[in-house]
Amino acid sequence: MVSQRKKIIVNSIVGLVVLFGVIFIGLGLHNKNQSKGQVGIHNDEWPRIKSEKTITIGLDDTFVPMGFRDNSGKLVGFDIDLATQVFKDLGVTVKWQPIDWSMKETELNTGNIDAIWNGYTATPERAQKVAFSNSYHRVTQVVVTLKKNNINSFADMSGKILADQNSSSGDAELNAKPNILKKYIKDNKAVGYDTFDKAFNDLNAGRIDGLLVDEDYARYYISHQDNADNYQIVKGDFSMTDDVVGFRKGDVGLQKAVNEQFSKLQKNGWISDLEKKWFGQ
Repeated sequence: MVSQRKKIIVNSIVGLVVLFGVIFIGLGLHNKNQSKGQVGIHNDEWPRIKSEKTITIGLDDTFVPMGFRDNSGKLVGFDIDLATQVFKDLGVTVKWQPIDWSMKETELNTGNIDAIWNGYTATPERAQKVAFSNSYHRVTQVVVTLKKNNINSFADMSGKILADQNSSSGDAELNAKPNILKKYIKDNKAVGYDTFDKAFNDLNAGRIDGLLVDEDYARYYISHQDNADNYQIVKGDFSMTDDVVGFRKGDVGLQKAVNEQFSKLQKNGWISDLEKKWFGQ
């Protein structure tokens, strides 16, 4: 009887030790995640960025003319120039990080990058996940096709194959406003591509009939093709959208610093000159 009672007491002690061990391990992991910036959604990372003098920005490095690689492999583009200037004035160096564009908000909120900056359009859906900077550029969505396809309006896409980029602003616009274009296209659904360069290859090969894309991208891409006269840009009723920088919700200091630089560069005409350089307008 005494032996049985001792056994119960020993088992109870062992159980308590295991329980407390689990609790301490859990607390340790929680603190570790905090120290790594895993709770960056809540914390303002601007003091760390200023201290380290480096910020990591995520981009799709095939998105001309916003951020892409030239023939030598160097990152160039409108957003590359703008971000570099913004942070140069703030004493911070930009580290560019190519990412899977469909995972951009996840990359931001897990702390792998500090900002999304690459023709990133403000949408209600994205606003639920991240904080936006002020708008620094406006653009609309167009359909790029080949003249031989005889597509002169969105209605002419009836029964034809449309492509867009996965998780792009164009894809969001297409689905949010189905009566503008989606109702016409084959299966009422666009073929999704990871990058626009792959979609343009299929357009040229005749595997798709049209490509939904930012007008800036469309004009820049076409102007740099040897067969530029073969393409046609078709406009519809999509509204102008705002390009913004995406931040974690808690990064109010970073957001404020970037907005102040935007205001300065807009007032002195620097952004306007940069638009002329890259968009010719």
